[in-house]
Amino acid sequence: MAARARFRALPNIISLSRVMLAAGFVAGDHRGVRLGLVGLAGLTDFFDGWLARRAKWTTRWGALIDPFADRVFALVAVATFFVMGALSTVGCIVLISRDIMTAVGFVVARVVPWLQQVQFKARMPGKLVTVLQFITFVCLLGLPSFVTPMLWLVGITSVYSIVDYTLALWRARAPRTQ
Repeated sequence: MAARARFRALPNIISLSRVMLAAGFVAGDHRGVRLGLVGLAGLTDFFDGWLARRAKWTTRWGALIDPFADRVFALVAVATFFVMGALSTVGCIVLISRDIMTAVGFVVARVVPWLQQVQFKARMPGKLVTVLQFITFVCLLGLPSFVTPMLWLVGITSVYSIVDYTLALWRARAPRTQ
């Protein structure tokens, strides 16, 4: 039984590995190393969720850890690209706009009493933004001519994601009693 419980934690451990990969991204000073870390982060992002769903090991903690690890990796990568001079201030804002708005939305939902019962869940537009962010990181590392189109794509998809999350939050709110 203890072994089964340890296996149930595997998706969360895989998710948390992205925090370590983020540290490696900062420490790695070679383009190939960083490309490998972006690829590995993308694979762990896919594999942790796939494993959790497939083995029915989904947990409330996992639902929090996975997006947290995604955000850590993305924010560290964006900051690294900015410090390297590979990404402008506008590019940084575009890449993290969905993350900022999601964090603001989470705080608002916890402060506003009639939104406190809403459960946050990953949604497809948000997942798409994460995939596009990772593709943009690859472009920043080796395909510079694709960076601007990718930033546009991330920006447009981020706006769509923010609207989608806002509408989902609005629909899921607890009915107000008068």
